[in-house]
Amino acid sequence: MMCCAACGNAEVDDIKLRKCTACYLVKYCSVKCQKEHRPQHKKECKKRAAELRDKILFKQCCSKFICKGCCYANDVRELEGKLQPKCPFCRHPNPNSDVERERNTLMVKRVEANDPVALYQMGGKRHQKGDYDGAFQYWTKAAALGHAGAHFNLSIMYQEGQGVEENQKKEVYHLEEA
Repeated sequence: MMCCAACGNAEVDDIKLRKCTACYLVKYCSVKCQKEHRPQHKKECKKRAAELRDKILFKQCCSKFICKGCCYANDVRELEGKLQPKCPFCRHPNPNSDVERERNTLMVKRVEANDPVALYQMGGKRHQKGDYDGAFQYWTKAAALGHAGAHFNLSIMYQEGQGVEENQKKEVYHLEEA
């Protein structure tokens, strides 16, 4: 049987208890009881409310790529904890220079984990270097995982015949998927 967290009154037919709207852990028989109990409950309530916020945020995550919600949650965590900025995907420190970023093995780990964004980015790097076969392979994997940008780039490759034979059907297919 549930009881009011402040006065201990039990929930019966004539007394309906209402949950704390922030943490949902405790119940009160009246607004007066809730206000009186607030000083004792405040610290635990804020902690639980933060857990619920994170749970709601991450429950929406598909875990296939770093969505804006996950990036935001990571940024909030770093700011609140006064932590050094880290990659939201692997939690390693961010590279300090372009050279470090280029040598970054974290991208390789993300590619090995079949992260569609990493596959797309790796395809872009290969394409810039003129390695159209490599770009095609990475973008094909990213497209299979649902990356719209990869579909678009594949349509351009089929349109211009870069690393593949020109193929209008495949061009249109990837363009429609994008």
